[in-house]
Amino acid sequence: MPEPAPAPRVAVLVHNDAANDSRVLKESASLRAAGMDVRIIAVERRLKGHAAGITQLPGGIALERVPEFALERIAPQLTRLTRRGGDASAAEPPSAGAPSPSAPTRPRGLAARASARARRVGTAVAGDLGRRAYRTIELGTYWWRSARAARDFAPDVVHANDTNTLVPAFAVQLLARREGRRVRIVFDSHELWRHRNVGERRLLAPLLEAVIEHVAVPRADAVITVSPSIADWLQRTYDLRSRPLLVRNVPAAGPLPERTAGVLRQRAGLSEGDLVIAYGGRLTTARGIEETIAALPHLPARVHFVLLGYGEADYERSILTSARTAGVADRVHLVGAVAPAEVSAALADGDVAVVHVQPVCLSYRFALPNKLFESIRAGLPIAAADLPDMRAVVEELGVGEVFEGSDPAELAAALQRILAAPEAYRQRAREAAPGLTWETEATGLLEAYRLVLAGENA
Repeated sequence: MPEPAPAPRVAVLVHNDAANDSRVLKESASLRAAGMDVRIIAVERRLKGHAAGITQLPGGIALERVPEFALERIAPQLTRLTRRGGDASAAEPPSAGAPSPSAPTRPRGLAARASARARRVGTAVAGDLGRRAYRTIELGTYWWRSARAARDFAPDVVHANDTNTLVPAFAVQLLARREGRRVRIVFDSHELWRHRNVGERRLLAPLLEAVIEHVAVPRADAVITVSPSIADWLQRTYDLRSRPLLVRNVPAAGPLPERTAGVLRQRAGLSEGDLVIAYGGRLTTARGIEETIAALPHLPARVHFVLLGYGEADYERSILTSARTAGVADRVHLVGAVAPAEVSAALADGDVAVVHVQPVCLSYRFALPNKLFESIRAGLPIAAADLPDMRAVVEELGVGEVFEGSDPAELAAALQRILAAPEAYRQRAREAAPGLTWETEATGLLEAYRLVLAGENA
C-alpha cells in the first residue's frame, strides 16, 4: 500500500507577535483543520512578554517568533534618539548642582537663544531620523529572519499577510526554485496598505511599497482581502485577471452570547439603569473615539462610553484628557481588553455600538472592520459612519443607523434614535449573526487553497 501524501505545509508570515491577530489565528486554524501543516512565523515582542522561539498553539499549529531587532543590545546609548520627541536628555537624571527642571534658566542674548533653538531642532531632527532608521532596520531584520525561518520549514505555500511580508514570501519562493521545489504565494491584504493611516510624512517608503506591490501582487497565486472596495481597488490597480477573493474578518461560530455574558458594566462600575455605548477594538486615532466623546454632552447623563480594547499609553491618556475637556470624565471608561475570541461576549451588555472609522485615508474609507461583525454577534444595534462597505452591511441587515457628517450632534442624534427604540435592531442583529461566521467565510479560503495546491491560480 503506498504511503499517504504528506500534508501540505503552509508558512503564515505576519509582522506582529500574532498574539491578538484574530484573522491570522482563524485562518491558520481553518487551514490546520483542513489537514495542512501550519506554521505562523511572527516576530518577538519582548516588552509585551512574547519572546522568540517556537510554541504550540491549540489544534496543532506551530507559532515561531523570530528575534526582533533590538538596538539596546548593540548600542544602548542610541535608544534614546528613537523615542518620541527625540529628546536624548529626557531620560538623564540631573547632575548634582544642576538647575531644577521646574526652574529652567533662560539663555541670555539673541545669539544664545538662537543657539538653544538650533540645538532643539537638531535634536528633534536627529530623533526623527533615528526613529525612521530604526523602523527600517527592524523591518529588514524581520524580512531576513522570517525568510530564513520559512525556508527551513520548507513550505508548499507561503501566506503573506499584508504588503510588509511580501518580500520574505517571494524570497522563500526564489530560494525554493533554486532547490528545484515549487512554492505558491497567497497574498492576504488586511487593509489597503499603500493608503493606510500612518500619521506622519513618509518620503521613500511609499515608493518602495508601490514597487513591491506592483511587482508582487500580480504574481501571487491567490489574492484575498477583507472588503469589496479593497478587492475592486486591487484588481483595478494591478490589472488582476480575477477579482480578489473576499474573506471578511467575522467571528467564529458558536452559541450567541447572552446579555449576561457582557463585562462592560461590571468593569466600568455601572448599573442596569445606565446606558452603554460600546466600543470594541484597538484604541487609536481616526476610529471615532474623540467624536463619540464629543457627542456625550448632547446625550442624557446616564449614557456612558465604555471602551474595550488596548492602545498605546500616551493615546489612552489623551482619551481621558478629551473626556475631561468635554466635561464627561465620569462617563468615559477604559476597561482593558479581552482575548480575540471573547470580544463578542464581552460586548453583549452594551446598549449600542459605535463603529465610527474616520475616512482619513483610503484604507479607512474602504474599511469593513471586525468590530462591526463582533458587535452584530453581540446583539448590539449599530451606529455606523457613512462609509460604502459599512453602509452596505448595516442597511442590508437592518441592524442600525448610518449617520452622515462629522458633527458630534449628528452622531448624538443617531445614538438617541437607537437608544429610544433598540429592540428591532437587536432582533435583526441576532437573526443575522448565525450567517456571519468565520466557518462560512473560510469555505472560500479553503477552495482558493485547493486550487493553489493543484497548481491553478485562485
